[in-house]
Amino acid sequence: MATMELYSKGASVWIPDPDAVWVSAQILQDYRPGETHLLLRLSDGREAQYPVAAPADLPPLGNPDILEGENDLTALSFLHEPAVLHNLRVRFLDYSSIYTYCGIVLVAINPYDQLPIYGEEVIDAYSGQDMADMEPHIFSVAEEAYRTMTREEKNQSIIISGESGSGKTVSAKFTMRYFAVVGGAAQQTSIEERVLASNPIMEAIGNAKTTRNDNSSRFGKYIEIGFGRKGDIIGANMRTYLLEKSRVVFQVTSSSLLDE
Repeated sequence: MATMELYSKGASVWIPDPDAVWVSAQILQDYRPGETHLLLRLSDGREAQYPVAAPADLPPLGNPDILEGENDLTALSFLHEPAVLHNLRVRFLDYSSIYTYCGIVLVAINPYDQLPIYGEEVIDAYSGQDMADMEPHIFSVAEEAYRTMTREEKNQSIIISGESGSGKTVSAKFTMRYFAVVGGAAQQTSIEERVLASNPIMEAIGNAKTTRNDNSSRFGKYIEIGFGRKGDIIGANMRTYLLEKSRVVFQVTSSSLLDE
């Protein structure tokens, strides 16, 4: 919770909104302990009194304008739900960027469109670079894991999680493609080609139509990729787990399969 001294005239805050979830407002006069309202000017110019029964009810403070669109959420002065949502929105709409860091975590927004940011020239740009030196990207996370593995000779894990339809399977595919390209040098070996060719099979296992997604993975997937001493892919193994079927629209029966 921010100190009450920060709730002074001219400061910006976020207040709940039934349509936009959160909207920005400006404080018109200093808040003093014991006051039951905070006088605000909304973004449309209207004045409003925000009820404050106790200091804990004060709305979240807004970040300085200079921090809008930061590529790392941890750089924000105030890190809370409206600040995170607003920063992701600015990066997506104003900067056309679907990726944002939050420390070592990469936050991704599914654009539901094909983007020209996964070609081999992009892989070459991220290969050998530190995360801090590059714009947020799934390739940067993959490079960090790959470089740490080859340098320290220790197993690395990349956890991809998110809501149904958020793009987890696609992110896993791009990560595998990065490993295949950087590990295979100029030419991919037959094993690397087979790993990439397994992507359609990976998408087919445990998928179903749900209330949120027409082709949603109902299984969690654990993909283990083996590398040789030179950093090249020498094999891969995939296991499925955690069957989740609460949102499946209907259960396919043996009779319906025969009818098809």
